[in-house]
Amino acid sequence: MAQGLECKGKDLPRAALESLALEAYRSHALTAAQLRSLQGFETRMQVDAFLKEHEVYDFTAADFEQDRETLRQLRLREAQH
Repeated sequence: MAQGLECKGKDLPRAALESLALEAYRSHALTAAQLRSLQGFETRMQVDAFLKEHEVYDFTAADFEQDRETLRQLRLREAQH
C-alpha cells in the first residue's frame, strides 16, 4: 500500500506529517508559526497557501457574522450618500 501511494506521486512520510500537522492546527494544538516551522515554510503566505490547499480556514462563525454586519453597515452608509 505504501508503495502504491508513493507511486502516485505521494511521499508517504511527508503526507503523514502534513495530515498530522493539519489536524493539530485544526484542533488548535499547533499555531501557524509552529506549522510553518514544522513544514519548513519560509513565509506566512506559504502557510496560508498550504492551509487553503487543504481547505483549512481559520475563520469562525462569529468572524463570519462580524464581517456580515460590517458589510451591512457599509451598505447602509453608502446608500445614505
